Amino acid sequence: MGLALCKIESRHLSSKIELVVLDMRNQVNQLFHRIYGLRYRILQAYAEAPLRTQESLLRNMLLYASDTEWGQNHYFYDIRNLDEYAQALPLTDYEGLKPAIQRMMHGESDVLWPGKVQWYSKSSGTTNDKSKYIPVSSENLRKCHIRGTWDTMTLYYHQRPQATMFADKSMLMGGSLNTYEPYPKTRIGDVSAIMIEHMPRIARPFFIPDFETALLPNWEEKLEKLALAGANEPNVVMIGGVPTWTVVLFRRILEITGKSHMLEVWPRFQVYIHGGVSFTPYRKQFAAFFPGEQVDYQEIYNASEGYFAVQDQLDGEGMLLLLNNGIYYEFIPMSEWENAQPSAIPLSQVETGRHYALVISTNSGLWRYLPGDTVMFTSLAPYRIKVTGRTKQFVNAFGEEVMVDNTDKALAQTCALTDAEVREYTVAPVFFEGSERGRHQWIIEFVKEPNDLLAFTRLLDHHLQKINSDYEAKRHLDLAMLPLSIQAVPSGTFHKWMRAKGKLGGQNKVPRLANHREYVEEILGYL
Repeated sequence: MGLALCKIESRHLSSKIELVVLDMRNQVNQLFHRIYGLRYRILQAYAEAPLRTQESLLRNMLLYASDTEWGQNHYFYDIRNLDEYAQALPLTDYEGLKPAIQRMMHGESDVLWPGKVQWYSKSSGTTNDKSKYIPVSSENLRKCHIRGTWDTMTLYYHQRPQATMFADKSMLMGGSLNTYEPYPKTRIGDVSAIMIEHMPRIARPFFIPDFETALLPNWEEKLEKLALAGANEPNVVMIGGVPTWTVVLFRRILEITGKSHMLEVWPRFQVYIHGGVSFTPYRKQFAAFFPGEQVDYQEIYNASEGYFAVQDQLDGEGMLLLLNNGIYYEFIPMSEWENAQPSAIPLSQVETGRHYALVISTNSGLWRYLPGDTVMFTSLAPYRIKVTGRTKQFVNAFGEEVMVDNTDKALAQTCALTDAEVREYTVAPVFFEGSERGRHQWIIEFVKEPNDLLAFTRLLDHHLQKINSDYEAKRHLDLAMLPLSIQAVPSGTFHKWMRAKGKLGGQNKVPRLANHREYVEEILGYL
C-alpha cells in the first residue's frame, strides 16, 4: 500500500515538474516575442527611409575603414557621396581581392578591414572548383549574419504570433570548421558553422543536435546522426537548410521511424526556413513531407558574404532587403554584364522586373564586390528582391538569355500537369555542328518519372517559351533552335557526382545552368 502511494505521489510530482518547466519555456518564448516586437519597429524605420539608411551605413563603414591599407589606397577620407564612391573604387571579384585576403589569413592587420580577421567562410560556389575564403570580421558576424537570423525570427514571429521556437526545439544543419594550416590562428569553415560556433548562449538550449554533432566534418556521418536525433525528438518546430540536403535528411528520418510523412514524426512542426537554391522545384516534395496547411515556408538569402534578405510576407513573393545589416548595395543591369567595365547603379535607380547582378560593400572589407548572384526586384516600397540565378549560371548560347528562375518555373509548371517529381536537374547548350541547329539539353533525376517522357519534354519546352520571350523567339518554327531534349538519369546520380567533387554538405548546390557542357559531360560520365 505504501509503495503504491509512493508511486502515485511520484507521478504527481513528475507532472507538476513538467507543468513548471512548460510554463517557464512559455514565459521565455513570450519574452522573445516582445524582443522581436521591438526589433520589428526598427526594421520598419529602416524600410521607410531606405536610401538614407544605406547612405549613412556606407559613410560609417568608409570612416571606420579609412585607415586600412585599402582605405588609404582609395582615399576613403575624401569620398563625400555615392557617386564619388563609385568613381573611386573599381568593381572587383574574388580574384581581385584574393591577394589581400590571403595576407589577412596569414595574420596581417588593417588590410581590407580594421584589425585582424580570424574567421573566414569557405565558399561552396559550384561554378569554380577552387575554394574561396570570405573574411568574416567580428562586426560582420554580429551585425550582419547573426543579426540576420534575429531579423528572420522577428519577421516570422510578427506574422505568426503563436510561434514557439523558444518553447520547443529547432534543428541545426551546419557545416564544419577547420584551422588554416599555414596560419593556425585563422579558422575556416562554412558560414553556417561559424554562426553555430558563435550562437548566443541564450538560444543554444532550443536547438538539436548537440554542437559537436552539428559541426562534424564528415557529412554522411553527420547526416545519419542528424536523422537519429530528429527521429527521437518529437518537439521539433523549425529546421533550416538547403532543400537538396533537407530532402535527403527527411527521407532518412522516415526510414528510421517507419512513418509516412514528417508530421507523424514532428506533429507540432511550424516552419521550414530555406535558401541557397530556388524552392520551386522542391515544393511538391515538401508538400508530401508536410501534408495539409499548417506548415510555413520562409525564404532567406544568406550567403558567405552576408545575410542579405528575408521573406517578410509568407504568402507573398520576394524577400525584404536588409538595409542596415552592414551591407551597402549596388546593382549591374543585365545589359552591362558582358562589358569589360560594367556600370553599377545605386538602390535609388533600380526597377522591378529587371535582372541585376548584385554588387556589395560589407563590414568585413569586401568593397564593391561581385558575389556572382543575380536578383530581380519584386517591390520598391519596401525594397524586396528574389534571387534569379548566378552570373555564371545561365544559358545564352543562341541569344536566348535563359536564367535559373525561368527553368525552375517551367519545370514546376510541367510537373504539376504531369504528376512528375524532380529531385535534381542541370541544363547546358548543345552547340551548332555543321548544318545542325542548337538546342538545350536537360539532365533530370526524377523522384517520380512522367508516364510519357516525350510529352513531358514537349510541355517543358512549351512552358519555357511562355516564360522567356527570347527563348520563344529563338524557338520560333525551329529556325534558330531545336526543341530541348531530356536525359533522365538514375536515382543517386547527382549525389555521386557531388561526392566525387568533394561537395557533399548543407551549403553545396547543384549548378542548374551553365553556358558550357563541362558539368553535363561529367554527370553523363557517371552513367
